[in-house]
Amino acid sequence: MAEAYSGERWSGSHDEWEYGGAMPLTGAVRTAKRAPLLQMVKTALATILAWIVAGLLIPDGPAPVFAAIAAMLVVQPSLNQSLTKGVERSVGVIAGVVLASALALAFGSATWVVLIATAAALALAWGLRMTMGSANQVAISALLVLAIGSGTVDYALARILETFIGAIIGIVVHLALVPPVAMVPARRALDNFGEEIARSLERLSADLSHPRSPKQLEALMIDARRLHGVREETYEALSEADDSLALNPRGRRHRDEVAGLRQTVDIFALIATQVLGMARAYVDQYDEGVHSELAVRGIAEELRRAAHDTRRQVRLTLAEPSSPYVEEAPALTAPLTLGAPSGMRWILIGSLMEDLRRIREELGART
Repeated sequence: MAEAYSGERWSGSHDEWEYGGAMPLTGAVRTAKRAPLLQMVKTALATILAWIVAGLLIPDGPAPVFAAIAAMLVVQPSLNQSLTKGVERSVGVIAGVVLASALALAFGSATWVVLIATAAALALAWGLRMTMGSANQVAISALLVLAIGSGTVDYALARILETFIGAIIGIVVHLALVPPVAMVPARRALDNFGEEIARSLERLSADLSHPRSPKQLEALMIDARRLHGVREETYEALSEADDSLALNPRGRRHRDEVAGLRQTVDIFALIATQVLGMARAYVDQYDEGVHSELAVRGIAEELRRAAHDTRRQVRLTLAEPSSPYVEEAPALTAPLTLGAPSGMRWILIGSLMEDLRRIREELGART
């Protein structure tokens, strides 16, 4: 049954689903969208400038490979990541060059020394608890020094200086070409999260109002569980937005907006948990006549109203401060009065009511 629902997505109707297949092998080397063109241009420009500048400043010796690689690695999507990569690259190169030079001075540059140096570099990085980026750089630097260079002190110092030149040029190019602010993906992720919650609330409302087959009940649970994945994607987009603002000269004007987005996402994350709890309770306690209970019908209507207020909250959060936004009134304004349910259905209705109360509370906190 799990395979039958792989890649499921509700297409809009309560009984219509779209099914997708497994991720192709090309997903291991390709992404769903291209990196920004500006990122590619900045990386190419930084690499070329690093090669030219390092070649002019250090004319004697091999081609400035270390400078070009450093610049290429340093240019990251955000300035914060660029500085991190610059530190990783520089520390890794220094450790790798010093280790390789010491081994070359002691044992020469035979093939077995290259292999030993690579293993020793990885062991050194592991022992010092370096990050994966720094650890790989230690090994790569040691390998390059022994494979294409020499183990002299002058050569080692030249490669370290070359790396610093490349890293500095990468950061300067990144700053000069205006580091991007990842606000649009964060706004889009919030909009998508809110819409997914609203659809799930409407789906749950429809299922509470009509008899359902076991297959339809299972589809309800799949729909509710999908919210966890959407929630994680939204938090990831917010983290990327935060990272793009760090040390960014354009970041100050967006920090309040990111805080507002995060506050709404936190509310939606709690609502998503309640939706999953309501779906689980309904599936576990389902019987063919439960939809006829007046209390269940009332809860179904409240869920439709909650879907309306969820979309309303998205619009309020994403509205520009200067835009003439006409605010809709919230739908969750009247109390819900319930009568005594039949038999043991009070267990289900009580569980649904508690989750509904929390949803109302979360949406009411921002209205």
